[in-house]
Formats: sequence, structure tokens, C-alpha cells
Amino acid sequence: MFEKDKEILLVDLRDSPLKKIKKFEGHKKPYLHRAFSVYLIKDNKILIQKRSKKKYHSKGLWANACCSHPITENIIKEANQRLSEELGITEKIEMKELFNFIYFAQLKNVYEYEFDHVLLGEYGGEINPNEDEVEDYKWIEISELEKELVKNPKIFAPWFLISAPIFLDKIKNS
Repeated sequence: MFEKDKEILLVDLRDSPLKKIKKFEGHKKPYLHRAFSVYLIKDNKILIQKRSKKKYHSKGLWANACCSHPITENIIKEANQRLSEELGITEKIEMKELFNFIYFAQLKNVYEYEFDHVLLGEYGGEINPNEDEVEDYKWIEISELEKELVKNPKIFAPWFLISAPIFLDKIKNS
């Protein structure tokens, strides 16, 4: 489901802002737009969530802690806001950007063409998921996630299949 008045920010290949448009319009055609993907870790585990069946795409698929479409330059502030909306995490989490990438996916009735900023934070507190956003969540061992990505790729969202191996490689080598 699209939020009626939500906007996304169209960007060029260097993530320079072009213009804001309605989220619905921005996904009806392959417009490159800004996004973020938050990864949360604790100990040797990563938080993943199963997207609600009420979402407009990638319903019931597993992905990173949360994703969204920032429209300001303060991506980390917007990521904290989205963590609150999706997972009920109300405390501010210190995050850093690990990398970014561009991905494209044509789904049933929408396009995902995103300049995605991948953010990392540590969190060990309470999670109170919004059922309109999140069907389920779990903390998964890094080694188990690596096995699942190879064994069961169809259970994961398309951006997660791209970003998770890069993310795992970066945290192992840091």
C-alpha cells in the first residue's frame, strides 16, 4: 500500500537530488530514487524482518531491519524515524553508512530503481513491530544467514540479495 501523500526524491547516478515526486508515481516507472537500508547487529547476529503481506511489493519476503526513501540529506535521522515506525525502536541508534549501490528490479506492478545507502547500527533493545509493516522478525547468526542466502534466495527481497553479501563481507573484514 502506498502512503497517499508520501514523496520520494529522484536522484542522478551520483545521488544528486533532481526533484521530489509522489511515491506512487516514482514506482510506476523506472525512476532512480534515493533509498536506505538499515542493518542492525548485536553480538554475532543480524536483525532481519519479514515484510508484511500488506506491503505493496515484496510481501512476505525477508529483508534487513528496515528500508525507506529519505528526502533530506539527513539519512540517518530519517532511518531512526523509520526504525520507530516499523519496529517500534524509539531510542536513537548511532549508525554509519557502510556503502551504497544502485539496483533495479521490475516487480509485479512497480519498479524498484534505487540509489540505496546501506547503514549499520548496533542495537540490543526491545522491538515492537508495526504489523502493517512487519509480519515477523528474528535475530539470525551471520553464518546461518550466509547459508540461507544461498539455499533459499526466493525468501528474500531483491535488494537484500544484493546488499547482504556485500554487507557481510564488509563487517567480516572490518
